[in-house]
Amino acid sequence: MSAKGVRNLVLILGDQLSPDLASLKGFDPNRDHILMCEVFEEATYVKHHKKKIAFLFSAMRHFAKELDNKGFNIRYTKLDDKDNAGSFSGEIERAVKDFNPEKIIVTEPGEYRVLHDMKSWEERFNVSVEIRRDDRFLCSIDEFKDWAEGRKTFRMEFFYREMRKKYNILMEGDKPVGGEWNYDEQNRQPPNENLDVPKPYNAQIDDITQDCIDLVAERFSDHFGDIEPFYFAVTRDQALYALDKFFEERLQKFGSYQDAMVQGEPWMYHSHISFYLNCGLLNPLEVIEKAELVYRAGDAPLNSVEGFIRQVLGWREYVRGIYWLKMPGYADENYFNAKRKLPWLYWDGQTKMNCLRQCVLETKENAYAHHIQRLMVLGNFALIAGIDPDEVNEWYLVVYADAFEWVEMPNVTGMILFGDGGLLASKPYAASGAYINRMSDYCKGCSFKVTKKNGPDACPFNYLYWDFFIRNEDKLKGNPRLNHSYHTLSKMTDEKRQAIIDDSKRFLNSLE
Repeated sequence: MSAKGVRNLVLILGDQLSPDLASLKGFDPNRDHILMCEVFEEATYVKHHKKKIAFLFSAMRHFAKELDNKGFNIRYTKLDDKDNAGSFSGEIERAVKDFNPEKIIVTEPGEYRVLHDMKSWEERFNVSVEIRRDDRFLCSIDEFKDWAEGRKTFRMEFFYREMRKKYNILMEGDKPVGGEWNYDEQNRQPPNENLDVPKPYNAQIDDITQDCIDLVAERFSDHFGDIEPFYFAVTRDQALYALDKFFEERLQKFGSYQDAMVQGEPWMYHSHISFYLNCGLLNPLEVIEKAELVYRAGDAPLNSVEGFIRQVLGWREYVRGIYWLKMPGYADENYFNAKRKLPWLYWDGQTKMNCLRQCVLETKENAYAHHIQRLMVLGNFALIAGIDPDEVNEWYLVVYADAFEWVEMPNVTGMILFGDGGLLASKPYAASGAYINRMSDYCKGCSFKVTKKNGPDACPFNYLYWDFFIRNEDKLKGNPRLNHSYHTLSKMTDEKRQAIIDDSKRFLNSLE
């Protein structure tokens, strides 16, 4: 095929590594051309974890190689190519000059800022641009908008039930298997000493991955995180193997212990496939249907399988819907007007609070933490300490390899920080040290005393929890799910309330 005058120039982004991608439908090797590019702008608009960049670059290069082997015409621009323009727009401009396409085709991106930029390309480059719906997601943006129409609040549970019915997942006729939609009550067991957690999937490092590791080590040395050891799947076959390994070794106990935290066990019984779902190596429907087959075969209990499916079919689709429904204004939500700077302990883990230290250091090493570590330790602290949502959102986007803005922002702003004032969550997920002590073994190795409520050696979560409710009483007291907390607070003496305020001020000042 001549490089001049191609029919379609198809741009594939780094989180669109799927052979059945919408923008590849109808691709003609004789008339169309693919563009993939590693661009400095995307790697640095926040300073992503080193392991995250190496993972995505390697997965992109492997995917491009697979397309090339299938006969697709592809231009792949590596980060260190001398002609790399450094941005999507710059690479598009260069490709338009070289290929003179009749049309640019792209699947809708996962971030509002990228979509906003894409919508300017037609006028900017004087070429037709077609942005196709990302049908890898099981609920379209318009479908979610229709579901949300007329609702004052958007509870995930009701959305999840509709998705179960739509795709006939874990259903018996029009009823849920087992008679209940949700088995979360069975999924909150604390850890015990007899848990035998399997080793996580660890992919072999090939030459492509090693080149990416070396590139990131050289070009992004000032970014957060450890680049090695590197263990991510970087091909679809590897991701499918990692998925099967989860079903065989972890799904049995995933449900019961999905909220448990154990020092030295960052992976627990979780699936660790969000990386692969979010970059396109795995398709959510295939993951869901395989999980149901495991249950139907009697190889995993219903509470585990339903809990896992709810995360993929329910929560994942739901937060994407919220993101596109409420952007761009959602990025500015700050219900509590929180202004505190993110403490440096989130970057170096240097704190006497053992739970925070463990979660930060494991995040630094793995570019991963499971959902309770993210929500009830790292997020809980950010909430009750009053940290600015902009800084918290940036941190979560930086440090986790599965973080893209569409999934990160609703989880942080809505779920973790209650920054949207209750649009997504029915109450703030604030907790004292008692919760962390119940669901982990972190408190045993801590300098603070989890049973002590006040004073220099008391667990900071204990007084920060009540300080949060005191500070925000005008906004939270009418919430029916917080009646018990405010009833307890009303019984406290003035001296007790003042001790809470003083301890909190002392501790928070020490962070600065």
